[in-house]
Amino acid sequence: MKRIIGLMTAVILIVTAQAKFPIGKQNVEKLCGCFEVEFKYAETFSPNPAYKFHEREEISGGTELIFPVEVGDKKIVMQHLLVITDSTIIKHWREDWTYENLVIWKYKGNKVWVKEQLTAEQVRGKWTQSVWEVSDAPRYQGASEWINTDGKTFWQNTADAPLPRREYTIRYDYNILKRTNRIILTNDGWVHEQDNQKIIRDKATEKLLAEEKGINSYKKVEDSKCSAAKVYWGKNKE
Repeated sequence: MKRIIGLMTAVILIVTAQAKFPIGKQNVEKLCGCFEVEFKYAETFSPNPAYKFHEREEISGGTELIFPVEVGDKKIVMQHLLVITDSTIIKHWREDWTYENLVIWKYKGNKVWVKEQLTAEQVRGKWTQSVWEVSDAPRYQGASEWINTDGKTFWQNTADAPLPRREYTIRYDYNILKRTNRIILTNDGWVHEQDNQKIIRDKATEKLLAEEKGINSYKKVEDSKCSAAKVYWGKNKE
């Protein structure tokens, strides 16, 4: 009887995951489009009373084109292009979304990434987001299900990462950014909400330097505002 119940439970889990797949894929596709973007960051807490909080950062007024460059059965690769002016387009970051991905790379510090093999049970129903730098170096990777509750649709994961681009040439007081990334779909786009911990880690110890809040908003606008980015990509894509 226990074996039958176990088999029935496994079947139910597989069927549930299969039902979630098209919904999750639709959610990922909603991240694409032409958006007005605004990036805000602020340090909010430190356990050290003598710590001097860094200035808040805010970047607004730009436009970003996000579009698929590869679409497979269980994988979508999306490129970001930042539109400064009609003549100034910047290749921004890239993200891969893979359904039930069995391999994940974890950041250990000092530019060291460790490959981890997962089981089918560990990734069932989950989408892995892999984020890459402009140079195509890895930035962070994590897996989670898309959640729909209380009228909200979101994806959330916590992963260790190197210092972000905005700080890796000016900050030398920490070496790990523990990122809690929360992607929330909205009526007019989406929000990338971050709860980050700036960590000092060596082989034996780990210490929290400061916590940080990040709010990156993507508000959908007319596709015509990204036409220059489409022309740029047509000329410069690899």
